[in-house]
Amino acid sequence: MKEQRNGKKRFPVLPMMLCGLLLVASAVYGGGLFYYQSHFLPGTVVDRIDVSGMTIEEMKSQVQNYDLRVTERQENGETLEEVIQGKDIGLAYASEEPLLELLKSQNSWGWLFPQNTEHTTEGLIVYDEEELENSVKNLKGFESGFVAAPTDAYISEYSPEEGFVIVPETQGNMLDPQKTLETIRSAVSSLAEQADLQEAGCYRTPSVTAENEELNQMLERLQKYAGTQITYTFGDQQEVLDGATISGWLRTDHMDVTLDKTQVESFVASLRKKYDTIFRPRTFMTSYGKEVTIRNGDYGWWMNSDQEVQELTEMIERGESGERTPVYYQTADRYGMPDYGDTYVEINLTAQHLFLYKDGTKLLESDFVSGNSSRGYDTPDGVYGVTYKQRNATLTGENYQTPVSWWMPFNRNIGMHDAGWRGSFGSNIYKTNGSHGCINLPPSVAKEIYENIEKGTPVICYHLPGTEPVVMEKGAPPAEEEGQEVPAEAPVEVPAEPPAS
Repeated sequence: MKEQRNGKKRFPVLPMMLCGLLLVASAVYGGGLFYYQSHFLPGTVVDRIDVSGMTIEEMKSQVQNYDLRVTERQENGETLEEVIQGKDIGLAYASEEPLLELLKSQNSWGWLFPQNTEHTTEGLIVYDEEELENSVKNLKGFESGFVAAPTDAYISEYSPEEGFVIVPETQGNMLDPQKTLETIRSAVSSLAEQADLQEAGCYRTPSVTAENEELNQMLERLQKYAGTQITYTFGDQQEVLDGATISGWLRTDHMDVTLDKTQVESFVASLRKKYDTIFRPRTFMTSYGKEVTIRNGDYGWWMNSDQEVQELTEMIERGESGERTPVYYQTADRYGMPDYGDTYVEINLTAQHLFLYKDGTKLLESDFVSGNSSRGYDTPDGVYGVTYKQRNATLTGENYQTPVSWWMPFNRNIGMHDAGWRGSFGSNIYKTNGSHGCINLPPSVAKEIYENIEKGTPVICYHLPGTEPVVMEKGAPPAEEEGQEVPAEAPVEVPAEPPAS
């Protein structure tokens, strides 16, 4: 047997260290085992509440000191926070028994490892429902002066600068009471620290936003109509129809846009009232240097209002801008008064004398014979337009047919024509030996007038006291053949309906 060096005994160090570590581990494990006899194991969740390492008393204390922070939205989008305290709503555990049972049932031997166990109990955490509802109702988010309701996006009124535009929706900060109560009830039941009402979707939202497809389609239609500009030119005056006016004619029903036809009709009627001249009195400066007022006749501008309303409506609905000329039954030489221009036939029924002017220059003048006044066939005064011209027409009556070479009707069946059967013209022949209303002319005069006028040329008939012809003494000319005014092939061109004066 060998002797020990230095005379000392040698102890086994490693085994001793292992024994020490084992004793420490045993002590720690034993301590944990003892600890988790009264504490819940790590990873233990009870009714969605993590109770890891808690005693039942600590759980009760947590409930008693519980506060729920409620985050709300202000009208300007910023947030504020309010607190609902557990003590104000009677928050508590209904009984310790379920907790004690869970504590006893847990496997404390495995305390070193997370258990990841979830337990659900019915009605473990209780509160006073009425007090909770009162706490929710008392939130600032339900105060009338604080709340702003959401508004839908909509289309603005028309403005000359921008036309129509979409006004965006506003979110406001109006809470849905039921949704808010459910959110806070859920937060309290799980002892959550915070309830964000905006994240939980508790706020009422607009039903129509600026991105709404139907709203944008409606805006497109409105902009198309209101972006239309139509210009009417009446001589030296213009009438401009643009968005400022058209926007007032648009009607919206939900997401539908229509053009109010009655407004279009009113607009066209205003044009007629302002610019139509048919059936209106006119002043006329005669070749005798005296002015007369002529109230009769059907000469003048006469707008076809029904057709104009239809075509104008279609033009606006197409969004078509541009110049527009109204639809007319008949036109005059020029706009404004006088509307008959510088080319016309002037007929003085008193003097039985007429003049032909072309472009302001007198081409001829001549005597004529008008309607027989003793038989009630007086030629009416008034301003008319030549209805048409016809060569070699046949004038018909009840018992006759009389050919004429130059036929120029201007007032229904009354017209100018050659009367070669007459030996003289003018004077007072018309009073007892006149026509049935026509203007009888020497053939050469009728021919020249025929060659210098067109359909629509004004014929101005008037009476002018003081210009009576010299009375013929004897030798009256041959009488005009009975009834020579109506040509067999002369359709009467008269508009179907007179316009409102």
